[in-house]
Amino acid sequence: MPIPEQRDLEAARGILGRWLATQLPVVGPVEVGPISGPAFTGFSNETLLFDASWTGEQGPVTESLVLRVKPTQHTVFLEQDFEAQYLVLRTLGERSAVPVPRVRWYEADESHLGAPFFVMDRVDGRAPEDSPPYTQQGWLLEASTPAQRRTLVESGVQALAAVHAVDWQGLGLDVLSKPQYGRIGFEQQLRYYERSYEWAEREAGFPAPPVAQATLAWVQAHAPADDPEVTLCWGDARINNQLFGPDYRVRAVVDWEMVTLADPMMDLGWWLFLDRHFHEGMPAPRMEGFPTREEMVSGYETASGRTARDLEFYEVFAGLRFAVVMLRIATLVTAFGLMPAEGAVEMAGNNAVTRVLADLLDLPAPGPVPGQFG
Repeated sequence: MPIPEQRDLEAARGILGRWLATQLPVVGPVEVGPISGPAFTGFSNETLLFDASWTGEQGPVTESLVLRVKPTQHTVFLEQDFEAQYLVLRTLGERSAVPVPRVRWYEADESHLGAPFFVMDRVDGRAPEDSPPYTQQGWLLEASTPAQRRTLVESGVQALAAVHAVDWQGLGLDVLSKPQYGRIGFEQQLRYYERSYEWAEREAGFPAPPVAQATLAWVQAHAPADDPEVTLCWGDARINNQLFGPDYRVRAVVDWEMVTLADPMMDLGWWLFLDRHFHEGMPAPRMEGFPTREEMVSGYETASGRTARDLEFYEVFAGLRFAVVMLRIATLVTAFGLMPAEGAVEMAGNNAVTRVLADLLDLPAPGPVPGQFG
């Protein structure tokens, strides 16, 4: 579900043109073309796509750029960590094998666009859609062969493994630690999402749905005693956040709002849960050519050199994290006037996330598939 425009895009063109002229070795003004957003942008960030043209020392130049603006209101996450996202992208682009867009500039001065922002190169690639779900319509379903879909998912899993191979300590990414929530690893993750759960309930003005309540209790009861390993974790690990080329291989890993330091199985569990979400949770038939759960796990093990473990726990924990996000989104659609307030309770309680969680934990189904928000 796309969000309404949050700013005057024509005014933003002029602002960005003047700002870019201070960042580039230009002769004369910088012309910013029409600004758009991704075809299916979400609630967690504001993303602006545009072409910029100028005359440099070697002559005329046109580049395609992407601008990300720090959320300042209607936020999905308890903490934004916006500058950390920029740091991760810049560091990975300069010092790792993880394919990410090249980051160009970071601007902390809020006077330009009302919030900090950063600019990166636009990668020529396409991602499977969130809305409408790629399992129900779109290019991956309608214009791809089973073999191409298999290549896409396998390449995505390999890119996920590359994230976990990063020497996060050597690259100075220990700044992602949140010691205020406890020991680095799962303790920090659990305390952070407990706090997020409480915040999302308070902001919503109604309790989290019964499935989410049961899931939180299950996670607290089954939490691992220690972390066998801590790596850089992408956070929102799924094919929707990867850009693929014509060969159906990953060109860029994007959307790092949930980046953190944790057990790599947390990312793999999220990957598997999101696969269930887009197939079983919608519901939609499993796309022909998609690897099975077992094949994806095996592919990850081969690419990473790790043995997968604790995946039942980390899939359920993924569902808890996503249920908190859905509670926030239900609150935000009301704030944006996209649905009446009474509909937020139904949306938060009966969606693809809660349906998959109910199935995983053998809980009563939250209800029939809603026509609009399934």
